[in-house]
Amino acid sequence: MPKTIYSFLILLLCFGCNSETVEPAPTPTETIYFPPLTGTIWETKSIAGLGWKQTAVQPLLDYLELKHTKGFIILVNGRIVMENYFNGHSASANWYWASAGKTLTSTLTGIAQQENIININNKVSQYIGTGWTSETLAQENLITCKNLLTMTSGIEDIANGDDVSPSSLQYKADAGTRWAYHNVYVKLQDVIAQASGQTWNAYFNAKLRDKIGMDGAWFQSGNNSVYGSTTRSMARFGLLMYNKGKWDNTIILNETYFNEATNTSQTINLGYGYLWWLNGKSSYHLPQSQLTIPGSIIPTAPNDMFMALGKNDQKTYVIPSKKMVVIRMADAADNVNLALSDFDETLWQKISALYQ
Repeated sequence: MPKTIYSFLILLLCFGCNSETVEPAPTPTETIYFPPLTGTIWETKSIAGLGWKQTAVQPLLDYLELKHTKGFIILVNGRIVMENYFNGHSASANWYWASAGKTLTSTLTGIAQQENIININNKVSQYIGTGWTSETLAQENLITCKNLLTMTSGIEDIANGDDVSPSSLQYKADAGTRWAYHNVYVKLQDVIAQASGQTWNAYFNAKLRDKIGMDGAWFQSGNNSVYGSTTRSMARFGLLMYNKGKWDNTIILNETYFNEATNTSQTINLGYGYLWWLNGKSSYHLPQSQLTIPGSIIPTAPNDMFMALGKNDQKTYVIPSKKMVVIRMADAADNVNLALSDFDETLWQKISALYQ
């Protein structure tokens, strides 16, 4: 009997302990922060607050300065973790985006489509008329707005440089059959201007720039339409894209188009969306090359990263898995280049050292 009572008491004690066990409260999820549309207020987050390595900060800064960087920002969940300026640059100074600005054109194209003034599957000549190339009518009519977004227009990409006058837009292949990086994408700006009945600048400012508090403006540089702004304005755009086209609770770009734009858009260059570069794919093409290169574009960076990349190493990196946006405005790190360079790989070794 004593043994039975003893066992019963042990069971009661165990039951009492279990019944009093309190489940730990779930850790609250930090919300995404969006800075006000005007002014200079922008919330920050410290390296220590993220649990990152303070010892990795100075090697990153030294490398950025060595490689001719002007402005550099890291956002985590919208908050500034690092913001640094070098070589005489400042927070209020403008710099050019170069081809990183192609993603602005991609975004405006999506906005125009959601407003039902264009359809990216329609041929370009439906909006700007025939004869915008020197191709035959049948060849030209194969080129859709989507072909311009995906760099599959079939236009000759090297012989005539960046010139987009009709005489220089010559047939190389049927649209959709060849990927080639070329300035012909800029015709999307003409499409949107014609379809909206506004100038490209007016439509851009009203539908994107002013809605997310960007500064800056478009300007012509030779044959190229180029955007220039402060480093923080580039970060604002990166934050919008990190949040899948929403600025706080306002939909600027619908998520369906956002997903199309930031995923593989055709079967030739797996590392390319709608004027966005995509990391972590099984292969990719470089500008001015028809070679298929196996592996990820930047092996040292997260596989889910998508990128706006411009001449002389203008960079907007968006990394959903890390809740990060990284901005770099600068002169060329090493040699003059169109978009991609060896700099990306080393830079990401330095950035990832912060959190690994």
